[in-house]
Amino acid sequence: MSSSPPVPPFRRIVSGFGDLARWLQRVPLAEPMDRRNAATLQVLFLFLGITIPLNWWRHAAAGMVSQQLQTFMAADVVAALLCFPCIWLIRRGWLRGGIALFVCAQLTAACIGYVTTAVMFDQSLQILSLVIAGLILGRKALWTVFLMLLAVATIGVLVHVLPETRTAQAMTRAAVILPSFVMSYLVVTLVLDRIIAALREALAESKARGVRLENEMRERERAQAQLIEAQKLEATGRLASGVAHDFDNILSLMSAFASERHRVDPSASAHARADALADALDGVEQAAERGMALTRKLLTFARPLPAKLETVELGAAIDALTPMLRQTFGPDVRVHVRRSEVPLLARIDRHQFDLMLLNIASNARDAMPDGGRFDVGAAVTGDDALEIVLRDDGTGMPEAVRQRIFEPFFSTKPTGSGTGLGLAVAHSLVSSAGGTIAADSAPGAGTTFRIRLPRVAADAGVHRIDVST
Repeated sequence: MSSSPPVPPFRRIVSGFGDLARWLQRVPLAEPMDRRNAATLQVLFLFLGITIPLNWWRHAAAGMVSQQLQTFMAADVVAALLCFPCIWLIRRGWLRGGIALFVCAQLTAACIGYVTTAVMFDQSLQILSLVIAGLILGRKALWTVFLMLLAVATIGVLVHVLPETRTAQAMTRAAVILPSFVMSYLVVTLVLDRIIAALREALAESKARGVRLENEMRERERAQAQLIEAQKLEATGRLASGVAHDFDNILSLMSAFASERHRVDPSASAHARADALADALDGVEQAAERGMALTRKLLTFARPLPAKLETVELGAAIDALTPMLRQTFGPDVRVHVRRSEVPLLARIDRHQFDLMLLNIASNARDAMPDGGRFDVGAAVTGDDALEIVLRDDGTGMPEAVRQRIFEPFFSTKPTGSGTGLGLAVAHSLVSSAGGTIAADSAPGAGTTFRIRLPRVAADAGVHRIDVST
């Protein structure tokens, strides 16, 4: 059993800092920016809570703390130790309470130091109080802290400068200290105020843009959903029209076979009349089978299934379909079927193959309203492929139409007379069988469809077709 390689020390240290950063940010605050600020403030408070007492201890140990400084030292140490309750408040989710406690503690320590020594020690902490109050608590808190610092300086001047002597020198000293303090801190406060205002304005604009973007995305999603729904309705309508066209072809075949009973010679023998009616019923049955095959395709439309490829002898399949091809056309169209005597074996979906030929035949019928000729031929080409040729001498197509006939839903027929789905499905069928389909046509010169399919070896297991059905 192999053990995992040891983790390098540097990687362990980096991983430890990453875990610490994630722990510092795990505070119950709703705003992401507050969570990030909370991590930085906790580190800052921890640093101040440790370093300030240590610094005073070092000075006391070296004998550098006079009796006058002891009161300020105690106040400063207490203010530093209050950083730990500030961390606790932040961990509890009370970020503003922790900041308020820190600022109050620092101002109190500064006031005590100025009253007892007349010296403002470590002004960086006072500036830090201004910055933190302004960034976290807002501009109102920033100016409040500034006024409190001004009050601290004023108290120091009143306690030490004015009682010292009533001479002009004392007044001059007071006149120098207060304006200097006010100007320096006022400049800092004004700069912070502008920076904070700009940051908050930028944040507000960013949030507003985010809200607008979110609304636009919702509107776009709503419009997209409506568009998809409209496309579904349009596709459903086109599909229904195309299916109605295919069913119309099938019902026309059934009607044509059923009408054969009116053409039976009354003088013929009972056996001949029975055979004629039996042939007509066979045609009706075949048309019904085509209709059921189309219905099965519709039932699987919502869950498309791959074509059921099988080895089919195309010559026999065309022979079996010939009666239906003849019934597709009227009596003024001559249907001629020829095929090679060589077995024409191909792997293809038999039902889709029949529907493809019937669809091409129905298009040829519409192209020959005044009658004509429809030829069907099947043979083996020189490169040992199978070729099925379907040709009519109808009106033909211009080049712009010929190039688009295999596009789904493209049709030049009037509304309700088909949608061109048949040729798109035919193209898909032939492509799935590894073949090609092409059309040659010109206005007034008829149309020729050439279907090429790979030839299958004779021992591939032929799907036998009963030509009589």
